[in-house]
Amino acid sequence: MAIVVGADLKGTRLKDVVKNFLVEEGFEVIDVTKDGQDFVDVTLAVASEVNKDEQNLGIVIDAYGAGPFMVATKIKGMVAAEVSDERSAYMTRGHNNARMITVGAEIVGDELAKNIAKAFVNGKYDGGRHQVRVDMLNKMC
Repeated sequence: MAIVVGADLKGTRLKDVVKNFLVEEGFEVIDVTKDGQDFVDVTLAVASEVNKDEQNLGIVIDAYGAGPFMVATKIKGMVAAEVSDERSAYMTRGHNNARMITVGAEIVGDELAKNIAKAFVNGKYDGGRHQVRVDMLNKMC
């Protein structure tokens, strides 16, 4: 499993904080960030890399998290959530099988961002009764 990270200009500093934290935690991290990219291009790059392996997860950081979330929901088979707290990050893995989260650098600070990332990557999909909704989501795009 790899954690794919990406950010636009407004999210780059926080992305680096999260990336370094995940590396210290022992995760393989792939950074697809390129200078000057818009959140649309960054989100598409993260999603492309996430979709290469069912175990991969993605984190996109921009100023508010809303833009990348909108992009991610347009990608076939991608279940994504915009999060700003640890519980939502964890639960979106467990109940929605989300493979990508988006975070706003102007919404959360460094420690909260690390906790969000940790909750997300350590969350496990519960399956069972939740699969019906996941199937519905996957049929939408």
